[in-house]
Amino acid sequence: MADHPEAKRSADDAAATGGVCLFLAAIVWLAFGQTLGHSFVNYDDNIYIYQNATVLAGLTGRGIPWAFSFAEIGHWHPVTWFSHMLDCWLFGLRSGGHHLTNVALHATAAILLFLALKEMTGSLWRSAVVAALFAIHPQRVESVAWIAERKDVLSGAFFMATLLAYSHYVKQPSAIRSALIAILFALGLMSKGMLVTLPFVLLLLDYWPLRRVTPEMLGALRQPEKRAGLQRIIAEKIPLLLLSAASCLMTSLSPEKIAPALQMSFPARVENAVVSYVIYLKQMVYPVGLVLPYFNSPAGFPLTLVLAALALLIAISVGTFLLRRKQPYLIVGWLWYLGMMTPVIGLVQISYYARADRYTYLPEIGLYLLATWGAVEVCRRWRGGREVLAAIALLLIAALTMLSRAQAAHWRDSETLWRYVLSQTPDNYIAHNNMGLALDEKGQTDAAITHFEKALQIQPGYAETHNNFGNALCRVGRVPDAIVQYEEALELVPGLPQVHNNLGTAFGQNGQTAEAIGQFRKALEINPSFAGAHSNLGFALLISGENHGAEQEFKQAIELRPKSIEPRKHLAGMYLKEGRTAEAIALYRQVLELAPDDSDALSELARLPFVAP
Repeated sequence: MADHPEAKRSADDAAATGGVCLFLAAIVWLAFGQTLGHSFVNYDDNIYIYQNATVLAGLTGRGIPWAFSFAEIGHWHPVTWFSHMLDCWLFGLRSGGHHLTNVALHATAAILLFLALKEMTGSLWRSAVVAALFAIHPQRVESVAWIAERKDVLSGAFFMATLLAYSHYVKQPSAIRSALIAILFALGLMSKGMLVTLPFVLLLLDYWPLRRVTPEMLGALRQPEKRAGLQRIIAEKIPLLLLSAASCLMTSLSPEKIAPALQMSFPARVENAVVSYVIYLKQMVYPVGLVLPYFNSPAGFPLTLVLAALALLIAISVGTFLLRRKQPYLIVGWLWYLGMMTPVIGLVQISYYARADRYTYLPEIGLYLLATWGAVEVCRRWRGGREVLAAIALLLIAALTMLSRAQAAHWRDSETLWRYVLSQTPDNYIAHNNMGLALDEKGQTDAAITHFEKALQIQPGYAETHNNFGNALCRVGRVPDAIVQYEEALELVPGLPQVHNNLGTAFGQNGQTAEAIGQFRKALEINPSFAGAHSNLGFALLISGENHGAEQEFKQAIELRPKSIEPRKHLAGMYLKEGRTAEAIALYRQVLELAPDDSDALSELARLPFVAP
């Protein structure tokens, strides 16, 4: 009977824990479940999924080693590639399935965060609030509603799992638990390299709430036993630090290029970093008008703004340091935010934009931790403060859920997304570029050209717009103008295989077959697995009378993209002219297996003699 109260408390705790997990899953679904009815968008979803032949093929013998390369994207995240390949195998190009995976991974991350914090702190309800704020803050929309940002939610789930594994390890250290931490961390790094700061986060958690590192220990490092204890705790992190170093090395090897016109000086990057830290704080408190992406200011920031932002950061840092003994969660939460944001704050320029909502996915957890524990500490002194705080928390979670739901609705499709972005930031050249793409896909090429021209007026140094503008100009018959745009793109960023391929196509349309062949070959030198360039080169060689070379290129295109139709049709036509009728018929039958209504294949087979398959 003596154990009965303890058993009841344990059962109550388990029930409350289960209830919180269900609540987190429910609010994630309420905010993001609508995305299952959304389409892909034309901002990286095309490169990552629906125009990526290797990913579309699923988990294949060729795709697995490809995932461990930088491929044409320039980022090293093989586990993320595997997840996209698995989705394509399961769902094909049904976008709802891909969105479902994102939502499920985000819900998993939120639940794991709650479980890890609860185990580390012993506080169920405060941990639940932190996890809920993480789960449904509007700054999460970009990471969850955008399929190509799978790397955020996937790495986030591994990050939270690593925290939970670490809390178990601290309670009962063992080699197996240490190995599990390293494995989860490695999988997280192979999902997104931003997790390199996780060993730093674990050291912060050692200070609070785990209290493995105490102020007394830090103040008595001259005592051998105190120093040995700290050395042991740091030594635990060495394998993780080595994994972080390996990830940094892979990132440094990335071939991704930024056009010189879009590069920033180091002083400008420092100014942007200081101001961005504060802007993220503002957006966390007032998450309205969130867009994609935020650009670097061409004229920089006013010196007064930079100094004011720096003064605020210093003041908060000093304040949390002074309160580190009485309220250790303040400095832990603040340093979590500052430290985890470091890889993407812009000191090292990794892209052409200044900030992004998705960059806050893991760093802002520190701020939620700081705010939640701080609010409880303040309200504890008031009569009825706990009830008031609970009501405020529920209202805040409800409001944020509705804001996230409204924000996620803008991601329904490409045109909806970019119309919203342009309504908030009319001079957003990325939005004009991608709105042009969306309109061009709908056959509204003249309207698309207007957006491409506007994008280039705002930012003439963006190679992608020159390429897209060239494609649109080709479609309306302005081939010489298109060639100029492709050449401008290659001058800005040399070595883009898609642009070389497009330029080759334009040369071909302009009757410059030799120049076309040269461009297709350049595209294939850069990316030998470029199926479209193989097919185009085959057609150009066929026109030049080089049938043997054309045959090899068409076969290579089919091997790289087994469901492709055009190279089969071109090869079949060549076989007919050479009198290889049976081989031509076999290819036309393959075309009809892939596209039963293909008129070319149907008409050719109708006039050809019957040949038994």
